[in-house]
Amino acid sequence: MQKKVINIGGEQVTVPVFEKKLIINVVIGLIVVWFIISAAYTVAADEVGVIQRFGAYITTTQPGLHFKLPWGIETVKKVKVQRVFKEEFGFRTVQAGIRTEYSKSDFTSESLMLTGDLNSALVEWIVQYRIKDPVKYLFKVRSVEATLRYVSESIMRQVVGDNSVDEVIILSRKNIALEATKLMQDLLDEYETGVDIVTINLQDVNPPVPVQPAFNEVNEARQEKERIINEARESYNKVIPQAKGEAEQLILEAEGYATNRINRAKGDADRFVSVWKEYSKAKDVTKRRLYIEMMREVLPKVDNKVIIDDKLKSFLPLLQLGSKEAAQ
Repeated sequence: MQKKVINIGGEQVTVPVFEKKLIINVVIGLIVVWFIISAAYTVAADEVGVIQRFGAYITTTQPGLHFKLPWGIETVKKVKVQRVFKEEFGFRTVQAGIRTEYSKSDFTSESLMLTGDLNSALVEWIVQYRIKDPVKYLFKVRSVEATLRYVSESIMRQVVGDNSVDEVIILSRKNIALEATKLMQDLLDEYETGVDIVTINLQDVNPPVPVQPAFNEVNEARQEKERIINEARESYNKVIPQAKGEAEQLILEAEGYATNRINRAKGDADRFVSVWKEYSKAKDVTKRRLYIEMMREVLPKVDNKVIIDDKLKSFLPLLQLGSKEAAQ
């Protein structure tokens, strides 16, 4: 490096003199560095790179290190295709965390809707979506987020308007969310937004503030009705099986008694028939045997017994027939 002495304000100052070759090398080095910086780019794992040449779409690059034409000839726009985005309706989250903070602004214009039975409801919901086509997302629609919000509000009002207030607030919230998801996806595909709806969640659905007390009373009455019905069903489940069991027991007892009576009657009939057959064979012997058997059963039950000879003509006048001594 050479040095040169110059006069500045009457003073001699020594300054370095750069050679022409050195200057050229520095300039070339800066150009190379600028070329590398403007030509190389990195795409993260959750995104893709959309390459434009003079503003026209050329190609889409995947995650990793890539190169493009420098000096603004080609530009890259990175789109996060793996991230799930969300849009809130009827409320805004200021800070998420263990204790989430919400905006205190009034978003009634978004959430106030008319139901199918001409009642009002405040519907708050969240739309979660993912970018499935980065080219359509960047070039087909001017503002995808604004379009998504308009479409979501329109579809949700349509679906809510097809249901009653009870269905919107209590009975059919899941079905409403599923139907809104399908209709919204169809309309966004028709607009070529390149967006895929992941899910729609109905966060909070309430009646307007002036009618909330009356609505709460209706809910309490409905819950009381359900409680009474459940108690009645519980009593039914206790009493009816017991009554059926007792009825079955009585039926079985009656069937057993009938079987016993029938069998005894058949036995008595069979015994009578057998006796009658024997009687027919020897009537005198059978008659005598029957008489003896009967007397054997009857006489032990009689207190006073008087035995008289069948050949006796008359009784003694002094015979006391009513006394035990005479009987003996």
